[in-house]
Amino acid sequence: MAIILHIETATEVCSVAVANNYKLLALKETEGGNSHSANLTIFIEEVMKQAGLTLKDLDAVAVSKGPGSYTGLRIGVSVAKGFCYGLDIPMIAVDTLKAMAWSASDGNDADVLYCPMIDARRMEVYAAIYDKNNNTFREVKADIVDELTYKEYLDKNIVMFFGNGAEKCREILTAHPNARILDNNFTSSVGMITLAADKYEHKQFEDVAYFEPFYLKDFIAAKPIVKGLH
Repeated sequence: MAIILHIETATEVCSVAVANNYKLLALKETEGGNSHSANLTIFIEEVMKQAGLTLKDLDAVAVSKGPGSYTGLRIGVSVAKGFCYGLDIPMIAVDTLKAMAWSASDGNDADVLYCPMIDARRMEVYAAIYDKNNNTFREVKADIVDELTYKEYLDKNIVMFFGNGAEKCREILTAHPNARILDNNFTSSVGMITLAADKYEHKQFEDVAYFEPFYLKDFIAAKPIVKGLH
């Protein structure tokens, strides 16, 4: 038995779950957007209370490692590290896109490909492609989406696109007859549970002191515009 806390803050969704091995015990999440710093620790308190557990009952903390929002990932990882340090328990990192694909394909025997997409602004997305068994079919990349971006996969397979990056690309993607857009973006800590439990069983833990989120791209802060200066 392993009680694992799961933290998902890679996108606008703030999601926290606690599970016993592969069984969900409690879940709290919101799609409010940019509310991670205000909600995360409160959500953790609430799910632990709902599950009838205390923090001392935790065996590990799993955190969504990215790619995704720079700020969201920093908040999630910082909180996860704090709990792991304070409780002296291991930290598990779960690939954000892989967890999304797991949720989308769970229980689906269809021979299709799954492409989770996270908005990276403009027409760029963070995306990867997985088969029905959650095996990586194409590695994570930052894609600028046009008519040719996924053509080599769409010409041979039906591809399910989902995530907060899929909706903005709907018109381009659905021009191909093999493209499908799933309305649920599947960004939830629930999608982490099986992947985290597998990693716990195999003792695939992170070095809490040195772990960094998978940003994929360097963070570039926007320059402030000062009136009168050019």
